[in-house]
Amino acid sequence: MAVFGLASAVAGFVKVRYLIDKAVIDNMVFRMHYRITSAIMFLACILVTANNLIGDPISCISDGAVPAHVLNTYCWITYTFTLPYSGAKGVAHPGLGNDYEEEKRIHSYYQWVPFMLFFQGLLFYIPHWIWKNWEEGKVRMISDGMRGTTAIIADDKTNRQNRLVQYLYDTLHMHNTYSFGYFFCEVLNFVNVVGNIFFLDAFLGGAFLSYGTDVVRFSNMNQEQRTDPMIEVFPRITKCTFHKYGASGTIQKHDALCVLALNILNEKIFIFLWFWFIILSVVSGLAIVYSAAVILLPSTRETILKRRFRFGSPNGVEALVKRTQVGDFLLLHLLGQNISLRVYGEVLDELSRRLILGCNPPSAPSTLEMAPIYPDIDKFAKETET
Repeated sequence: MAVFGLASAVAGFVKVRYLIDKAVIDNMVFRMHYRITSAIMFLACILVTANNLIGDPISCISDGAVPAHVLNTYCWITYTFTLPYSGAKGVAHPGLGNDYEEEKRIHSYYQWVPFMLFFQGLLFYIPHWIWKNWEEGKVRMISDGMRGTTAIIADDKTNRQNRLVQYLYDTLHMHNTYSFGYFFCEVLNFVNVVGNIFFLDAFLGGAFLSYGTDVVRFSNMNQEQRTDPMIEVFPRITKCTFHKYGASGTIQKHDALCVLALNILNEKIFIFLWFWFIILSVVSGLAIVYSAAVILLPSTRETILKRRFRFGSPNGVEALVKRTQVGDFLLLHLLGQNISLRVYGEVLDELSRRLILGCNPPSAPSTLEMAPIYPDIDKFAKETET
């Protein structure tokens, strides 16, 4: 039951929230990193530390000269090893044999798996934390009262919309650092997932990069002529050698056969991570290409606005694209995820009309003008959700 209690806490990363409760300040690719991937990592960390699921993570047997608990502790905190599997008959388990002259394959990763998974979960959350602090709740404050079910109610509708349009008009060309921070965190997400692939490859002794392809190739091979790559990377039966002084002062070797029950989970976790990281890296790379196109090509911004919204003025989109900068477009785009489509279309129509007519030239907003859009932040409860 303790495992389910911890898993329910992790579920908070992926639970659905209403827009009235929390403003949306990023896109789906962002959330794939800090919600889904971080939750996967933390859940995997819980699973590999839940001894009640698999029993003892390591259990070694020997000739009885060394107490079992001492042998288990020694082999766990040091390492175990296997021998290259040649497919020869008469071998009890893959990777075991009597010829110790062969090169040993050392396995010393298993005691660090939970720490590594937890650390990776934090790494995938860091870009979101950076962007959240960079963004400083701007979208949440300027869309307050216009999100969710309370949006556009009665007489306050027109007043709020006019104030929002006035704020957007007055702060044109003031959000360039806003877009820079967003793009920087997107690049950081991509670097993060690629870096974690190579980090896992180094952690597993160079076996992770080809792990997924080896497993797929193995599933298509003849059953009598194949060696399971999951057992090669995560062996379930290994050897361990314990050295101690004998009665005459000579060093005695005690061979032990160790069962690594934890690897039955590790092999499944890491094959899933291999495919997930490949998908995540591709999606993150496409997100960077998309953002670069938005930054460099005004025609891309124009196409996005035309596809998402209907404008009353045929020149509305062109005016918004030509008379705003990338930072302004990002803020408008994020607002579109928090305000209903109909209301947002009205806001953009009015903003484009003012840009075309050139009425009310942009000026630094006064404290009174900002008050309805940027209310006293102390009245908001501190956000504790991720």
